[in-house]
Amino acid sequence: MAPTSRVVIGLVLGLTVHAIALPVSAQRPHPLTSPASSPSPTPEPAYLKDRGTGVATSLFGTYVRRHELLIYPFFEYDHHNKFEYKPSELGSVGEQDFRGRYRASEKLIFLAYGLTENLAVELEMASIKASLEKSPLDKSTVPAKIQESGLGDVQAELRWRWKQETEHRPEFFSYAEVAFPHHRNKHLIGTPGWEVVVGTGVTRGFKWGTLTGRASIEYAGSSSSKFDVGEFAVEYLKRVSPKWRLYLGVEGTPDELSLVTEAQWHVSQHVYFKFNNGVGLTSKAVGWAPEVGIVFSFPPR
Repeated sequence: MAPTSRVVIGLVLGLTVHAIALPVSAQRPHPLTSPASSPSPTPEPAYLKDRGTGVATSLFGTYVRRHELLIYPFFEYDHHNKFEYKPSELGSVGEQDFRGRYRASEKLIFLAYGLTENLAVELEMASIKASLEKSPLDKSTVPAKIQESGLGDVQAELRWRWKQETEHRPEFFSYAEVAFPHHRNKHLIGTPGWEVVVGTGVTRGFKWGTLTGRASIEYAGSSSSKFDVGEFAVEYLKRVSPKWRLYLGVEGTPDELSLVTEAQWHVSQHVYFKFNNGVGLTSKAVGWAPEVGIVFSFPPR
């Protein structure tokens, strides 16, 4: 077994044991795992039924409360038969666009912490193994197959809810994300320059579910255009039972749109599984991107 795999498995087992062993004083009722009949001194409004009181994180359908820590180790796979590239982006000569076969598997760790009731920070790191088989039409000096492994994306994010939802208005939030440059000589998995994303969104809870819309702009230091339209998304979230929550969303850019579905199984107040699946709706989007992981919640004490 690879050292990285042993570390991930050890981390998951340790967190599971710790979450199960949390003292009774920390077992505060969670809005998504407590039975609906449980008494509550301050019942939440109906429009918060699906998501609770937390700040939206960058994870689909996932929220973090004040002084709560979320730890999410997960695995992701990318299967893309029409990966667009230029030979110049892979260390060769040529500006023509080609389509190759791309595969990647990633082991990731995501952390989120609620600084205040309306402010949260995130950190995400990945270990990745990726390969690209170049197009048969590509006659450049790009190798027939490129394989790279090592450190993947490393990014930090600040999430700010600047208007809480009420009976008469939706919730408004903004976010800023920074991806750190590394491995500039690894064209598949490296980040050649600083990348910054700034966005804003709106969320509204209804009896039949919760809707969120968001949009962003991005800066890529290594790109010739520097600034561009970032990701946008339309999302739907529904709590179908105390244990299960379902997510449906369309996200991406105009030429890289994906349909994302997710089921969340809350096995306890502090542990839940995420089963995620992404399917490309446009040719430039990743064709298939499944993801599975476990969220560990460490509530304020």
